[in-house]
Amino acid sequence: MRRPHYAPPPTKEGPRVNEEIRVPEVRVIDQDGEQLGVMSVADAMRHAAEAGLDLVEVSPTAKPPVTKILDYGKFKYEQQKKKNEAKKKQKTIELKEIKFRPNIDQHDYDVKMKSMHKFIDEGDKVKVTLRFRGRELAHQELGLEVLNRVRDEMADKAKVEQNPNMEGRQMVMVLAPR
Repeated sequence: MRRPHYAPPPTKEGPRVNEEIRVPEVRVIDQDGEQLGVMSVADAMRHAAEAGLDLVEVSPTAKPPVTKILDYGKFKYEQQKKKNEAKKKQKTIELKEIKFRPNIDQHDYDVKMKSMHKFIDEGDKVKVTLRFRGRELAHQELGLEVLNRVRDEMADKAKVEQNPNMEGRQMVMVLAPR
């Protein structure tokens, strides 16, 4: 005969509320921010019930744990709002790639530089790739000149994170915003 397998109860995210608080004594702060002092959990629950609110454990590691009388639904909503706001302010740095050729025309060069300035201003890193075809590979100094020109033009806005080096048939340099 097999015994039924019971999964452990799901662990709850966030602070403990009302009956979940399992310590003998807690420090209580009421809905107006006033300290009511240290009391038993039962007394604290009674205070919260009289105010029509919940008893929420805000600092479980303190001795005794600190609880606050407040509306738990509203508290969760405020926390979620703060979390979303912080997420919105966070900027992920992307690596954008711009490809050049050793004998690039002046107008094409200017167009690519314009978009490179835009990427750096937005806080993204730029990978400058210079591609060699056929016999161009014999004249790597032409490619190096183009990359040095890019580096010098971007010197005020960006720093070289990876110096120009050959990777197969292409020369690569990475610029990061200052």
